[in-house]
Amino acid sequence: MTVLVEVSVAAPAWSTVEGMPAKIERALEESASQSGVALAPHAEVSVLLCDDETIRDLNRTWRSIDRPTNVLSFPAGAPPGLASAALLGDVVVAFETAAREAEGEGKPFSDHVIHLVVHGFLHLLGYDHGGEAEAALMERLEARILARLGIADPYAERVLAHEASR
Repeated sequence: MTVLVEVSVAAPAWSTVEGMPAKIERALEESASQSGVALAPHAEVSVLLCDDETIRDLNRTWRSIDRPTNVLSFPAGAPPGLASAALLGDVVVAFETAAREAEGEGKPFSDHVIHLVVHGFLHLLGYDHGGEAEAALMERLEARILARLGIADPYAERVLAHEASR
């Protein structure tokens, strides 16, 4: 399965992260193949690597939430009459928020960014985490994709803490 990925860097801080566009492309290829969603041939996704100011503006404009967030997804939606659109949408990741989270969770920055991109991409494919069952399904899929990329399960610690509290 081929996913055409366009990565745009809109904040200078991202230049300190070596090889991120290639890592993102690989992660989205893996996500597409593991998702269970039939994609249009040569499906396209855009990834914007920005700063907190940019994502805050987007969050305020599109979600009426006036603060930065780690990742946003903007599905393109299928044109009327088509079951599957070639243009899937956009994923936006904020450098400063992702860096704070990675540091706070003791994770490598690039691993956390890849997790955020995978998470955002799955939203473009229709996955959600509004209810417990949906969240569990999405988290399992994210963990499987990340494992195939050599990235530790970001939810494992939470599961272990829950089991220890029983």
